[in-house]
This record gives sequence, C-alpha cells and structure tokens, in this order.
Amino acid sequence: MSPQSTASDESIILIKLGGSLLTDKQTAETARHDQIARLAQELATARKETGRRVILGHGSGSFGHAAATRFRITEGFDDPGQRTGASATQDAAARLNRIVIDALLAAGESPYVLVPSSFLLARLGRPAKGKVETFTVALDRGFLPVTYGDLLLDTELGVSIASTEAVLAFLATRLLKSRQPVSHAYWFGDTEGVFDASGELIEQIHPQDLNRLRPTLGGARGFDVTGGMYHRVETAVRLAELGVTSWIADGTSPGLIASALRGETVPGTCVTPSL
Repeated sequence: MSPQSTASDESIILIKLGGSLLTDKQTAETARHDQIARLAQELATARKETGRRVILGHGSGSFGHAAATRFRITEGFDDPGQRTGASATQDAAARLNRIVIDALLAAGESPYVLVPSSFLLARLGRPAKGKVETFTVALDRGFLPVTYGDLLLDTELGVSIASTEAVLAFLATRLLKSRQPVSHAYWFGDTEGVFDASGELIEQIHPQDLNRLRPTLGGARGFDVTGGMYHRVETAVRLAELGVTSWIADGTSPGLIASALRGETVPGTCVTPSL
C-alpha cells in the first residue's frame, strides 16, 4: 500500500533531514553543501509539483552537537560559565540553519524559520510548553515552515537540548490536539532504515516492538548528544501511538523526498500504529 494512500492533500507531512545528511559528524562544523543543495532542490521541486503541506525539521549535526559536547550542556546548567557555552551551542545550531535556508532559497523555496528556543520551554530535558499556531498560519500562507534541534531554557535544568525529533513530536501532538491532520513523518538519515542484530533491514515496526528492539538500536556516529537511531525510533513509535505513520529512510538516495510527497512507496523502515 502506498504510504500516503490515506492522506488528504490538506494533511501535514513532517520531514526531518538528519544531521548526518547535512554535515560530516566526525568533524566539527563541516557542512555537506552539495548534499544540502540537492535535498533543498528536491524538496522545493516536489512541493511545487504536489502542493503538499510540509513542516521541515533538520538536525544540528556537527554544528550544535559539537558545541553542546564541548560545553557539557547535556549535564544541565550547574556552572555560570556554561552561559557562554549555551549561547555558543545555540549560535552553532543557527549557523547550520542559515546554510539550509540559503540552499532552500537558492532552490526557489519559500522557507519560514521557526526557532525552537523562541516558541518552546523545556522541563527536565523535554519540550513542555509552547505555541504552534505560527506553523499552521505559515502553512496557510504557502510557506515551508522550517525548524531544527536547538537549545531551550529549561524550568528545572536551566537549559537543555531539544532534538529535532523532540521538537517535531511536540508539534505533532499539539497539531493533532487542535484537529490539524498530520498524516506521515519521514526521517531521512544516512542509512537505509533500521537493522536487526543480524544486519537485516527491518521493514516494519509497531509500538509493541520497541522494547524487543532496544538492544539492537545504537547511538549515532561522531558528535551527537541526542541518542541516535534509538531516539529516532522511539519518537516514531510515539507518533505511531498518535496514529501517525513514520518512514525511516536513506536521504543520500536521490528521489526519496519527491517519492514521499507524491504518495509513492519509500524504501526503508515503516513505523506504523498497531493493527
């Protein structure tokens, strides 16, 4: 069955471009400019062709993650000297965002940036409060809302990192509560999908499978402070419990974003609500 066979043209599609796609995560602040340009062009062309309502999120890769690691941001805000590190982390994430936005503009897209730290407040490391109406208004005006992993003020920890997965999951939850249809989420990384312990691609995951798969799901390579593949699958399972089907796929393979927006089958791992 086509992954969007039950989606209406008015439904919202969430797309995440992983930091491993956009940057060399082994080397601090190294953007993959050619790949970013290709992904931006593919998305812009597919959106123009299909008219689909898309919210785009992207990882921070070796930009925000490297700064967060260097300044121990994941340990909480226990040293006044970390204020400088927190600001540097936020700035690094924003610099990659500007590279992505420049590529989207060059591709003829109309991005509208929504910085998580401006609309979200965290508690104990998770987005807890925020308003999402700006996203729907931007969509109604024909923009491509763009957000990304960011540093947030945290009511308990002082500051904390919000992964793109966490931001998009918060958005999906709030959008669905406000009766905005969210049909699918696509998580494009640098692997074909999720693999089992023997190295075989897992084609479908249901929420009840998460505990069984936990030992086989590893972290990310290089700079990463948000949990790698396990975090991605965990987020996809959370969305599946809300009725949103996710696809975890290889963004290095040209054409998959266009296929997703056209409603064609995307190779990879499908995380779907329980039957």
